Amino acid sequence: MTSTPEPDARLIGARDLALAALHEITPASTVGPAAGHVVEADGSVSLRYENRLGGYPGWFWTVTVAAVDDADPTVLEVELLPGDGALLAPDWVPWAERLAEYRAHQAELAEQAAAAASDAVQDDDSEEDVDDEDIDDEDEDESDDDDFDADDDDDVDVISPRLHAGDLDGVDIDELDDSAEDGAPVDGENSEEDDSEEDDEDSVDTVSDDEE
Repeated sequence: MTSTPEPDARLIGARDLALAALHEITPASTVGPAAGHVVEADGSVSLRYENRLGGYPGWFWTVTVAAVDDADPTVLEVELLPGDGALLAPDWVPWAERLAEYRAHQAELAEQAAAAASDAVQDDDSEEDVDDEDIDDEDEDESDDDDFDADDDDDVDVISPRLHAGDLDGVDIDELDDSAEDGAPVDGENSEEDDSEEDDEDSVDTVSDDEE
């Protein structure tokens, strides 16, 4: 391990020299009060000043000075350096690496889009299958309707068994049909014959009265 050399008092006191160097590269309004110093390993001293330049919080104006033998101090470097907790830019990445990352990301997006399109096609196919099943059910219902014939006695018996079940409102329909076929008078015919017999009796009574 190497120890830090004792700072040269002439370098620590070279504040005016450091400010003159700073004013050559930046306006005086961007330079704040002194903010300490740092002794470098080679014996040079970095004098720091607060920064008032917007966009660089936590940074310091830094002027590094050195002295050779009995010569007056001289300025080695002037720069703006970050302090502890300063806002820093991300590490620089070569263009080739950034391009490779971009292409990999584009390929990933293309794969995701292809997968989404495949899922959409599968969903459409499943919906078409469901629609086909509904159409088949409707065809079966229509075929059942077509099989029904209103003129078919079997169908009529199935729908309304009371039509040929015997009595309807206390009247035996089958007996009425049989009596009609045998020539038996129905209610309307009996009334007509009774009326005709009554007319004949009236006419006989009238003739007998005239003869008397």
